[in-house]
Amino acid sequence: MDPLTHGLVGATASSTIADKEKLRPAAATGFIAAMLADLDYYIHIPSDPLFNIEIHRQFTHSFIFIPVGALIAAVLLWLLVRKHLSFKETYIYSLAAYATSGIMDAFTSYGTQLLWPFSDTRFAWNIISVLDPLLTIGLLTLIVICVWKKRQALVWFSWAWLIIILAHGWVQKERAETAALSLAESRGHTVDDLVVKPTIGNQLLWRANYIYDDLIFTDAIRTGWIRGVAIYEGESAPLVNIDDEFSGFENTTLFGDLQRFSRLSEGYMVRHPDEPMVIGDARYSMLPTTMVPLWGVEADTTRADEHLPFLYFRDASEEIREPFLDMLLGR
Repeated sequence: MDPLTHGLVGATASSTIADKEKLRPAAATGFIAAMLADLDYYIHIPSDPLFNIEIHRQFTHSFIFIPVGALIAAVLLWLLVRKHLSFKETYIYSLAAYATSGIMDAFTSYGTQLLWPFSDTRFAWNIISVLDPLLTIGLLTLIVICVWKKRQALVWFSWAWLIIILAHGWVQKERAETAALSLAESRGHTVDDLVVKPTIGNQLLWRANYIYDDLIFTDAIRTGWIRGVAIYEGESAPLVNIDDEFSGFENTTLFGDLQRFSRLSEGYMVRHPDEPMVIGDARYSMLPTTMVPLWGVEADTTRADEHLPFLYFRDASEEIREPFLDMLLGR
């Protein structure tokens, strides 16, 4: 989830338990505290590009780290709010806000290790995009009015808006999954695994990936309420099996990194159609009907003892924007 939305949810949480007289400093504390968990994005090991991908949404987002993260936030923020809040109050408001970070990220499509260090499972409920303007604008409007007017009762409208957006996303995801399964059945495919994720910035157009007979299929599904469900059939590509394709490189850094990337991508690995050495995460693409991955690793077998480069393939050109908008708008 983007930092602004994290901050707004955190401000909503801290405002909920604040006294009317301390509503503004409590909201400011919560706004900043909720964003601190994402500082893990800046943790890097230059020689190991995958480390940053693994560490993001890991320990700073886990349930067990919440009291520690809140304490760090309180120590940093108390110098700014000590004229208005005691350290105890600063910690309590930070705790309420920081506790929302991991949960909110789990609602998105990337995956969050809520149970670290007891489990490395990445929870991704896939009901809202990492960036959702409708959610953000609604929260921003409501929490600003609440704080500006010092009307604590208004904070419940922020919670109501958040719940409505998340509930709508859950219903839309269920509709998209049902359509994806029906599409696979119409093709005579028995689905081995299915993942459905929202495309960027909306809960209307979804990317559906499923595995059948060692192939990954991708399709776009528009879950309109007025026009109904529309399906835009996409591409397919062979599933990359590292145990078979890279069997001669066991016990090398290359093989170990491919195993790590396989865990991160939940096994949905395909070769980039234009870059044969690049193995990408098939769950993400700029266009939901294509097999051009949004990111991937370069598996250069001539450099088997080096960590794999992590590459991004962001393309917002007109050739991508136009078909995306056509599908989003149902044109």
